[in-house]
Amino acid sequence: MKLRDFFALSSVKLTLASSSKDEVLGELIRLLGLDEKSAANLYKTLKRRENLGSTGIGHGIAIPHCRSLVVNTLRLAYGRKRDGMAFDSVDGEPVHHFFLIVAPPPEVSNQYLPVLGKIAQFAKDPAIPKRLSHLTEPAEFLKLLEERAS
Repeated sequence: MKLRDFFALSSVKLTLASSSKDEVLGELIRLLGLDEKSAANLYKTLKRRENLGSTGIGHGIAIPHCRSLVVNTLRLAYGRKRDGMAFDSVDGEPVHHFFLIVAPPPEVSNQYLPVLGKIAQFAKDPAIPKRLSHLTEPAEFLKLLEERAS
């Protein structure tokens, strides 16, 4: 299982316009291309998950994630906010890089937690936040995943 296999070019956005945590969640959800009702349901589920504790893991990285009936396969998206923003991260620092993970509740392949772990491991590499910051095209993000994420 490679992280690259879970991302499409259309689910990568290098210029998030949002200025609040709630807006970032909505913008990331839109990258998945869901219908309006499904997107609204997913937003509520992600908000509930964030209320349990921030998914900002530190070092400028957040991994909002949840299980939801609005998807039938594991779906991922990546967004970058160059200037960073407050996201209640564990280290109190602004978050620049957002990895969204949404999995269906009855996931037979059980990839949700392994993918969450792989993203966390990828993001903890000290070189990764800087490399993510210098990307100019979504295709470069996919190439970085191929190079550095197993």
